[in-house]
Amino acid sequence: MFNKMAKDDNLIETYFKQIKAFPLLSVEEEKELSKQIQNGDNNALHKLVNSNLRLAAKVAGSYSVPGIPILDLIQEANMGLMQAAKKFDYRKNVKFCTYAGWWIRQFVIRFIVNKRRIVRIPQRKENTLRKIQQAYNTLCQTMMQQPQTADIAKELGISVQDVDSIINMTADSLPLELTFRNDETINSIDIHEDYTYSPERNLLKQSSRDGAMHILSKLKDRERRIINYRYQLNGCKRHTLREISNKMNISPETVRQIELKALNKIRSHANELKEYVYAV
Repeated sequence: MFNKMAKDDNLIETYFKQIKAFPLLSVEEEKELSKQIQNGDNNALHKLVNSNLRLAAKVAGSYSVPGIPILDLIQEANMGLMQAAKKFDYRKNVKFCTYAGWWIRQFVIRFIVNKRRIVRIPQRKENTLRKIQQAYNTLCQTMMQQPQTADIAKELGISVQDVDSIINMTADSLPLELTFRNDETINSIDIHEDYTYSPERNLLKQSSRDGAMHILSKLKDRERRIINYRYQLNGCKRHTLREISNKMNISPETVRQIELKALNKIRSHANELKEYVYAV
């Protein structure tokens, strides 16, 4: 056993020495390689991957768990890196390491879950869990905060008990080591296999949210409150003009006028918001 551990340590040490030999690339160099990759240049693909092997190894190391060799995690991380290099679009204003991190993390987590999970839930509940996952991701954006179980249940038209039951069933089948890592709770919804996974979509959502919040910050406090109430932003429920007038102690007509004024301000920043969206 000790001989095997020593051998593994030697292999890891040798591997890290090898990947350090590949030079790091600038953002401009990565974009140029991406152009070549899109034209079918395999040499450019290998160069982009090799220059980021240290990133893949670092991410893999952060998910190290007992019973799974670190070299296996690194191999899986490298597969995620390869996928990222193939799909990376040089026209989008995002660093390759940021984009690749999404793919690497997803590949490593899926590998660990599939390796360690013993209990398999029925197909019908697998499908429901996938719907729960999609509702969770959607509500995170519309509510701009983490949704509660009741929010997900309402979105899907099922009971809170059903949502809790399926999530708990999945959580019970996950390796304990993944429950807490660096004081960060990993939600079973987040790591359940999602065939619709797309880093591009996640980056787009985040960019759109950042752009929207930036523009809302330019509104006056009263304007921002009314927009939040009217369009269910920042966790607010949708309010009628009458409900807002009662909350803010102003007439419904005044609420309507303020809303129109705020919307005109938002429209004046439409081009700015497009820049946020198309940045990814």
